[in-house]
Amino acid sequence: MRRILPSLNALRAFEAAARLGSFKAAAGELGVTHGAISQQVRLLEDWLRAPLFERHNRRIVLTPAARAYLSEVGPAFDRVAAATAGYGRNDVAVLRVNAPATFALRWLIPRLASFRERYPEIRVRVETSNQALEALPDVYEVIIRGGPDSFYGYAMRPFLSEQRLPVCSPALLSRLPLQTFQDLKRHTLLHTLSLPRLWDDWLSEAGISGLETDATLTLDHFYLTLQAALDGIGIAMGPTALIADDLAQRRLVAPFPGPFLPARTYCTYVRASKTAGDPTSAFLSWIEQEGNMSAHER
Repeated sequence: MRRILPSLNALRAFEAAARLGSFKAAAGELGVTHGAISQQVRLLEDWLRAPLFERHNRRIVLTPAARAYLSEVGPAFDRVAAATAGYGRNDVAVLRVNAPATFALRWLIPRLASFRERYPEIRVRVETSNQALEALPDVYEVIIRGGPDSFYGYAMRPFLSEQRLPVCSPALLSRLPLQTFQDLKRHTLLHTLSLPRLWDDWLSEAGISGLETDATLTLDHFYLTLQAALDGIGIAMGPTALIADDLAQRRLVAPFPGPFLPARTYCTYVRASKTAGDPTSAFLSWIEQEGNMSAHER
């Protein structure tokens, strides 16, 4: 006889939210967004044709019928988990990491394979954002931002330093050589919308004032600015930590030996209550080792 069952994803969302008393907490446990939990619960309510929660602003309360439903669904999930563990499957921990997009794209993600090889039992979920720590939902085990800064309730650990200097493609340099700083006048300077003063600060550091170039191009993300440099469109202010591989393989070159523009250090920020977790500790140890190796390669 065919079993009539609702969506298992919807059941998991309901069980986690009902057990934890919060859509936000359920999202954190299952590694999805608050909206995904809400959507799955509504799908289950539609399927059952009955409400499961009474919603009071930010609070949720189980209906009497839903409490009875949970008393059956919860133990059923426990039995499935126990049967699965007994069959030999090891539990897989989910580690949620939030990092700036350019850092994630150009430094973190290319190195994650080594973390997976070392810790196959930990599944890393990377989300990108430039939001301040206080504006992020409390679902991330590790947050990566510039620093060092102090935030109440967070433990901060620096792991990767960098500087900035002008970089461009070898093809562009062969077309328009750069012998002196004044040769920059013939080039397109690439700017990033969120970092509008990088070139002004570097030119000031180099002792150059009133330099007017043939053209400028402003892009809204730093990774787009670096891609434009790789494509030979112009010259970007390159962060040494994030372009080390490009410089080593001569996809990018630094036309001047200096000066180097100081930049913020990359740091991990972890809520003090989460620092004792094994997956978090493993990730922090790994990323600091990778940061040390990256520094020695530059």
